[in-house]
Amino acid sequence: MTDTRAQPWGLPDAGDRVRQLWEMFALSPSFTALLEGPDHRFVLTNPAYQQLLGHRDLIGLSVREAVPEAVRQGFVDLLDGVFTTGQPFVGKNMEFVLQPSVGNPIGTRYLDFVYQPIKDQAGKVTSIFVEGVDVTDRHRTEEALRASEARLRLLNADLERQVIERAQARGRTWTLSPDLLGALNSKGYFETANPAWETVLGWTEAEVLSMSIFELLHPEDAEHTRAGFELTQVGQPALRFVNRYRCKDGSYRWISWVGIPEEGYVYCTGRDVTAERTAEAELAVAQEALRQAQKMETIGQLTGGIAHDFNNLLTGILGSLDVIRRRMASGRTEDVPRFMDAASASAQRAGALTQRLLAFARRQSLDTRPNDVNRLIGGMEDLLRRTLGEHIELHCSPTSDLWTAFTDANQLEAAVLNLAINARDAMPDGGRLTIETANVHLDDADTLVREDLAAGDYVVVRVSDTGTGMPAEVMAKAIEPFFTTKPVGEGTGLGLSMVYGFAKQSRGHLRIDSKVGRGTTVRLYLPRALQEAVDLSSPVEATPRGQGETILVVEDDATVRLVLADVLQELGYEVLLASDARPAIPILQSERRIDLMLSDVMLPHINGRKLAEIARAARPDLKVLFVTGYAENAEIRGDFLDVGMDLLTKPFALDALGARVRAMIEG
Repeated sequence: MTDTRAQPWGLPDAGDRVRQLWEMFALSPSFTALLEGPDHRFVLTNPAYQQLLGHRDLIGLSVREAVPEAVRQGFVDLLDGVFTTGQPFVGKNMEFVLQPSVGNPIGTRYLDFVYQPIKDQAGKVTSIFVEGVDVTDRHRTEEALRASEARLRLLNADLERQVIERAQARGRTWTLSPDLLGALNSKGYFETANPAWETVLGWTEAEVLSMSIFELLHPEDAEHTRAGFELTQVGQPALRFVNRYRCKDGSYRWISWVGIPEEGYVYCTGRDVTAERTAEAELAVAQEALRQAQKMETIGQLTGGIAHDFNNLLTGILGSLDVIRRRMASGRTEDVPRFMDAASASAQRAGALTQRLLAFARRQSLDTRPNDVNRLIGGMEDLLRRTLGEHIELHCSPTSDLWTAFTDANQLEAAVLNLAINARDAMPDGGRLTIETANVHLDDADTLVREDLAAGDYVVVRVSDTGTGMPAEVMAKAIEPFFTTKPVGEGTGLGLSMVYGFAKQSRGHLRIDSKVGRGTTVRLYLPRALQEAVDLSSPVEATPRGQGETILVVEDDATVRLVLADVLQELGYEVLLASDARPAIPILQSERRIDLMLSDVMLPHINGRKLAEIARAARPDLKVLFVTGYAENAEIRGDFLDVGMDLLTKPFALDALGARVRAMIEG
């Protein structure tokens, strides 16, 4: 035998062909070895075999010497059998446990191999050729697959169990559900129906399946149900769709449906909401009855207060006029001016009362413009000091960089005066009244925004006193009309209600904070104006006279029409009269000269604003002065008046009328 220890893997010195064969042997991925003799001594190994065994030096050693593991695990016995019998041995997926090494970190390997005997000419076995493949990775993959399949079988078994359980649960749900369940086809027929149909409506499953849903509907619900059904046919679900279904006894019940379209069907569940609907209807009736009762209580309180105050005012007016008539009849005229003044004062108080009522109802005519609130309050300081008296200390604290406010200057002054008077009356033993102004921005998180006030910028007028304060039950009613804690004859109960109405009509808010013994603070929120303040104050020394201009007066009240005509004629104007729009329109469409139309807003047939539009169609530059005691659409002048228009609120002084007419004609 040739000594191969000096050559790599026992490689002999041979020709090129032999060398190529040996190179193929060396590079083969299969592990290969040649064992010689009955003790199975290694003669030849390739690198794959050496790698399998951990790169041991095997050449010249017997298997028993080189691989003791093979002895322990019976592989040598197999070699002995092959050597003795001359029969080859084929091993499949044979487990071979090695000590872990650098080349073989995983100790246990799985091998497919062949022990092939090599015989001499006499048929005697001289050596054994070993060839095999390390199938450890494949074996582990197969093991993992078998484990996965086992887990999958367990999972499938569990899923089958769950499916069975859920099917049973669905069956119980279908049977026991108090809601109507079913699958509706595209023709409007239920193809399935659960027992609840009979429980709720009295129809058996067979009866439900035999009828279209439109045969069961209340006639009033058929149209909107058909529209909803058509939407489900194009994929739109029906959510909380309520209609009435006919019971077998002829009555109807309200059903709230959820319908989900899928694969040509609409899967429906319907809940009987008849009791809820009945309760809602009864609650609505009760709430409406409560609102009516509250309304009648408020109207009774309001009319009672109005009747009391107006009867007193009318007594003063009528009594004064009656005295004047008697004095003039008897020739005693020296006291007539005094009673005329008394009648005029009562009439002015009646006008003020009307304005307060309109303010509370948010129906007064507001001349809303950008105003400098600091200037308005500063101009009131002398009046406020005289009104408060010496026992009340007045302190005004205006903010230097105050925004302009969008408000009515006269009404704001009246509101501040009302608040000051209320504060004075709450401090009978003296105290301190503070009037402050500030800029405030409200966002969606502010409490006031949740009290029906829009988010944004506001100018705040804060009026605080150190008076007696109000308990919670009084503060809750403070803005109600004619509610007052003052003795009879000392207050109308319209002060705070007027201020509140003015604030809300100005798109602002009024907030009251008060504690007994610690005083009251009233905050008046007015929307910010982005324009500069407008100062319209201009003193009028005498009523200006006309120069023969023509004025068309349209007034449906005969007495007012007579007074207006007489005053305007006395001031030097030519006056044309019309009782309403019908006689006024031909005059407006004629060739007659008209320099100004003076019209009431509330006219029969056609209102004053519409008449002005008709007049402007014929006379585009015609100036219009509206007079009104109340006009629902004239609360905010900027929303009502066009260019060349103005509005005067009744009652008004005749001098004020003359001044406004002259200003408009010359403007």
